[in-house]
Amino acid sequence: MPTPHIEAPEGAYAKTVLMPGDPLRAKFIAETFLTDPVQVNGVRGMLGYTGAYKGVPVSVQGSGMGCPSMGIYSYELFHFYGVENIIRVGTTGSIQEGLCIGDLVIALGACGNSHFAGQYQLPGLFAPTASFPLVKTAEAIAAERGLRCAVGNVCSNDTFYDDISPVEAWRKMGVLAFEMESTALYCNAARAGKNAMTLLTVSDELLTHRETSSQERQTAFTAMMEVALETAARLA
Repeated sequence: MPTPHIEAPEGAYAKTVLMPGDPLRAKFIAETFLTDPVQVNGVRGMLGYTGAYKGVPVSVQGSGMGCPSMGIYSYELFHFYGVENIIRVGTTGSIQEGLCIGDLVIALGACGNSHFAGQYQLPGLFAPTASFPLVKTAEAIAAERGLRCAVGNVCSNDTFYDDISPVEAWRKMGVLAFEMESTALYCNAARAGKNAMTLLTVSDELLTHRETSSQERQTAFTAMMEVALETAARLA
């Protein structure tokens, strides 16, 4: 302690960490929902905080964009800071009809074009999946609150601007939405024997081309944040 990317001392993170990609979203969550939040990381502007939610210690740490960045921060939290559960909270572009802006998506599995799992030299293909207890808890909380929530595969892409659109091919396979980090998170959790889940809010409808602004994506999706925090509280 500290690591090359996190300056926090040992014990600075709670057992459960929420991880938005945007560090400013981490700041918003900490200042809006946590009691007595303390900033524990600021290296490279990747903000991290620890506080409490309903009396339960919870941390929030920005992950950055894409599998390489998520891979670094989730690895260090799992292996060097004793973190047991990481809940990624972020935005996603839906590719199925009826999955609309503001709806929640729980990523049961992460398809995509990332080669993150290649490092393990497995004798086949690895299917990165969420930890079922986290999925079950978050889905139940969303149902209790009357929120629209879909559970299924997402596509975790390394590319944001594609030369050839992959939407139709993945849509035919029942994939719900696109994002960029879950493959790395789920692989790291599996290898470390820890727990992980991705909880997303639809910010863009790729079939209808409806989208939200960057400001709305940073602060508006409070339902997702509250479901994630309540999930963290129930893990205690």
